[in-house]
Amino acid sequence: MNHMKTMLFHIPDNVELDVKQTARFLAAKLYEAGKLSLGQAAEVAGLSKVAFAEILSDYNVALFNYPASEIGKDASII
Repeated sequence: MNHMKTMLFHIPDNVELDVKQTARFLAAKLYEAGKLSLGQAAEVAGLSKVAFAEILSDYNVALFNYPASEIGKDASII
């Protein structure tokens, strides 16, 4: 496991959020923004790369949205 930062968010009590779904949403959006690789985002989401790739469409995120050099690196593990 890579070293990771821990972030604390303050969410109003009346907002219903599922921790796993929130982590997956955040991972998908950070992947979409190019801030995380597929592997990093999958780790944040708590999923395998294949499982994470399969849920990206749930968040309207395309699987292939980052530099070709990264695709080759990630594709060799899928």
